[in-house]
Amino acid sequence: MKLTIIIPCYNEDKYIEKVIASVNSQQLSDKQIIVVDDGSKDGTKEKLLKLKELGEIHNLVHHETNLGKGAAIRTGIKEAKGEIIIIQDADLEYSPDDYSRLIKPIVDGKADVVYGSRFLGGGENAHRVLLFWHRVANAFLTLFANMLVDMNLTDMETGYKAFKKEALENITLQEDRFGFEPEITIKLAKKKLRFFEVGVSYNGRTYQEGKKIRLVDGLRALYCLIKYRFF
Repeated sequence: MKLTIIIPCYNEDKYIEKVIASVNSQQLSDKQIIVVDDGSKDGTKEKLLKLKELGEIHNLVHHETNLGKGAAIRTGIKEAKGEIIIIQDADLEYSPDDYSRLIKPIVDGKADVVYGSRFLGGGENAHRVLLFWHRVANAFLTLFANMLVDMNLTDMETGYKAFKKEALENITLQEDRFGFEPEITIKLAKKKLRFFEVGVSYNGRTYQEGKKIRLVDGLRALYCLIKYRFF
């Protein structure tokens, strides 16, 4: 099955070459790498143009202004050719080494959607330990999402999600920023698709290292859960 990897990025000059190299190092027989540069101002665009010339990227799309992660993902989905789509953050908080684990339930015909959980145990799933209040907020949002759609996810806000491309058919995505995570969760759950979770490693960043999510995004996530469940 062809795998499409969508990499939304914004001002990731420090990491973008590393993440592309890591994605290309994976033993995948048929893959498509799509990078959506969401209006970067720090030299990311120039590095991406060079990588495209070298054939390290299959599709490269530039947004003239910073529209947000959700908007970048929507752009990437329009370009996707694979039967399976993975969202890969450009900061390497999530490792491409987990691709085979992430897509296995789909390849085996057991799942339509797979979330890579930072909170499921496993000897190989190392985690950087930081940002206590982020963990508390994520636990609350995940619990609330589970209550709304009668599921038992452990990590709704994970940035590591894989989908059958057909699972995204007839879904209109609207959120431009980090509201993408609750929006896609609610809309896929309402379609009664088969969800799986697998444990993945996680090397989180601090704000000093470039982490972008803010308190307002958590409040927006709560609003999105209610909006897309009931309206």
